[in-house]
Amino acid sequence: MDVSFARRYRLTKTDEFSSVFGFRKAIRGTWLMLHYQPRPEGSTDARLGLVVGKKLLKRAVDRNRVKRIVRELFRLRREALPTCDLVVRLAAKPRPLDGKALAADFSGLLDRLARPRIRKDSA
Repeated sequence: MDVSFARRYRLTKTDEFSSVFGFRKAIRGTWLMLHYQPRPEGSTDARLGLVVGKKLLKRAVDRNRVKRIVRELFRLRREALPTCDLVVRLAAKPRPLDGKALAADFSGLLDRLARPRIRKDSA
């Protein structure tokens, strides 16, 4: 089992980010917003992109910490995720910046994403 965070597991181009944001499917947590888009047939891996802006976290050290926490959880749980492109965006300023709470928030978002959806029949 390969648990590295290789380039093939990352969204790197602006077009890839735009495509995920344009798909308009998202799950909101307490501090994070998870945008997702299913990948085309033949794709085998989930990919991750991160957006942590200066507007919410002024210090680079705080922005990098958020990215590091999210990347590590993605790396560890990648095998259990559906084949899709994910963009994680900081949606609210965590006060104070608590790594465990951020990890729990992202973990909950991944659980919700991986959970099979049950459609309600309109009968």
